[in-house]
Amino acid sequence: MSRDQPLLTIAIDGPSGSGKSSVSRAVADRLGIGYLDTGAMYRALTWWCLDQGVALTDEAAVVVAAEALPLELSTDPGDQRVVVGGTDVTAAIRTTAISAEVSKVATNTGVRPVLQQAQRDRMATISVATGGVVAEGRDITTVVAPDALVRILLTASEEARLRRRSAEVHGSADEAAIAATRDQVLRRDRDDSAVSQFTVAADGVVTVDTSDLDFDESVEAVLAVVASIAGHAHPDAPDAP
Repeated sequence: MSRDQPLLTIAIDGPSGSGKSSVSRAVADRLGIGYLDTGAMYRALTWWCLDQGVALTDEAAVVVAAEALPLELSTDPGDQRVVVGGTDVTAAIRTTAISAEVSKVATNTGVRPVLQQAQRDRMATISVATGGVVAEGRDITTVVAPDALVRILLTASEEARLRRRSAEVHGSADEAAIAATRDQVLRRDRDDSAVSQFTVAADGVVTVDTSDLDFDESVEAVLAVVASIAGHAHPDAPDAP
């Protein structure tokens, strides 16, 4: 991407299991720009608090931890690494143990503005370094980056979201695996929806429903939105309508 073009900032919101993380990484890779997983920041803070003995119910202490979080995040969509205090926690923050606790951090109203500002700062840095950024998570299109060039709400039916998350976590999407995943996915969305809007698109935000799309089709659908809004055509992207 030529540096005389506007920076290509893409903000993607969505509920658990909508495919936003995997689709966002693929979109960033196809466009040759950086990637920011904002959810990883909440997970990293959760891990750090538990590692440091900070009670997640002590909201003020968690805010202090957030302000001093020694976090390193890679920006390469093809090589995601998360390091906290010198420890690689890339795998650790995706465990069920962290997933079960992260809402306590994500719904802390003192933590959110701290991490949201950190996300804005990281988006700006990544954009300058790579010509753009795909940032995904919760509140990205409305609070973190309401001025992003492209804003998308990636959503899917409850059935599709549970099926995908079950396959991701349990390696299966059979009835038992879906049942084991149901509480974690739906509870996380319910808890987070108290402090974040990620189920209904705000004005100017384009909804992409992936319920009946496979992964490649979901990526193409997002690229089509990017092409139509930003006009950043590339060899693999669909033509803008």
